[in-house]
Amino acid sequence: MIPFIVYKTLHLVGVMLTVVALGGMAIHAANGGTRDQSLTRRLTTATHGLGLLLVLVAGFGMLVRLGGSAMGGWVLIKLVIWVVLGAAAVVPYRRPQFARVLFLIVPLLAALAAIVAITKPL
Repeated sequence: MIPFIVYKTLHLVGVMLTVVALGGMAIHAANGGTRDQSLTRRLTTATHGLGLLLVLVAGFGMLVRLGGSAMGGWVLIKLVIWVVLGAAAVVPYRRPQFARVLFLIVPLLAALAAIVAITKPL
C-alpha cells in the first residue's frame, strides 16, 4: 500500500504543474500570443494534463488512505474547482481579454481547494 505522504506529495506536484501550465498559457496569450504562435504549446498542455491527472489520482488515493469510502461534500467542491481549472486551459487563447484575469484567478482557486481540503466544511 502506498503511504499517505507519497499521495500527498504527488497531489501537490500535480497542483503545481497545473498552476504553472495555466500561468504560462495566460501570460503568453496576455502578451498577444496565439495558440499557433506558441512554441511551448505541447509542453504546457501536457503539463496541464499531467498535473490534473496527478491531482485526481493522488487525491483519491489520499481519500482512500483517510478511510473516506463515503465522499463528503468537500470532495465534491474540490472536484468542481478542479473541473473548472481543467476547462480553464481553453480560456487564454479563445478569449485573450480574460488571460490576465485567469492568471490571477488560478492561484486563488487552488488556494480555495486547499482551504476546503483543510477545513472540510461539508
